[in-house]
Amino acid sequence: MMTVVFGIFLLTLLVITAVAIVKEENLFTSVMLTGIFSLLMAANFFILDAADVALTEAAIGAGISTVLLLGALALTPRFERKGRTGRWLALFVVSLTTLVVMYATFEKPRLGDPNAPVHQHVAPWYLEQTPLLIDIPNVVTAVLGSYRAYDTLGEVIVVLTAGIGVLFVLGLPGAVGDRKREDLATGRTYLSHHLVPQVVGRLLIPFILLFAFYVQFHGEYGPGGGFQAGAIFAAAIILYALIEGEREALTVITPRMLMWMMSGGALLYGGVGIVTMLLGGNFLEYSVLAANPVTGQQLGIIVIELGVGITVAGVLLAIFHAFAARGR
Repeated sequence: MMTVVFGIFLLTLLVITAVAIVKEENLFTSVMLTGIFSLLMAANFFILDAADVALTEAAIGAGISTVLLLGALALTPRFERKGRTGRWLALFVVSLTTLVVMYATFEKPRLGDPNAPVHQHVAPWYLEQTPLLIDIPNVVTAVLGSYRAYDTLGEVIVVLTAGIGVLFVLGLPGAVGDRKREDLATGRTYLSHHLVPQVVGRLLIPFILLFAFYVQFHGEYGPGGGFQAGAIFAAAIILYALIEGEREALTVITPRMLMWMMSGGALLYGGVGIVTMLLGGNFLEYSVLAANPVTGQQLGIIVIELGVGITVAGVLLAIFHAFAARGR
């Protein structure tokens, strides 16, 4: 009963926050509210027992998206420009979409229903066999890293391809003139006029990085993995760039290193598959990586998750620097 009440409370806060985001004219305040909205969504996912999804929402929504939006504020006016047309059409589209989504929820299974379709397919097999074949507590990591390793490799390639596409349009990080780079280095285009984010950011960056490594190498035992860890790591470096200036951030992780990170993580993932084939197994069959098949599975998951995290962090940082180099 308390869970239901708390869920209703969170949903009410979500609605209030969403309305505030739409009505707020100060863009900095809107960005802060979007971060709060993402944290509330993460809390909703958590009470629904979707811990991995909650961590992803917190890392991407409240973390990386917030710092990217803060960076975008350097290229925009402080206040929203008033719109005069299309409000009724927008209201109609939003209302219609809301009604469709509400109607779709009428047919969904009850939360926790053991007879739901998802619990009658392969989920029981995963829950029964994971302790025997892989022996890690987090079944989600086992599914994404081992049983669906081909699919996860495809997702990494998609992330890499998206990053390459953005860089083709915006240019490589660091490819800007000296004058513009000097402006970025001073920090005047970022958070120099916001004292609280500066102080809090400098305090939190080391802990954010530490948490990124924890999520990266603890994904087998709790919520987390390469995607979340890469996003958290990138958020910390982007926050550092917003506070100290882009040149300082590019000194920590150079443009050449970013290119190696983008491609190196995906190559590391694929390289594990090549090694398993050379050892006599199938592509991404981790059990051949060690004398004990279970140990081989655990080793393979750790290495490919590291590759995922490296690529995700490299792509997000490269995209941020490419946007930052465009100037006003």
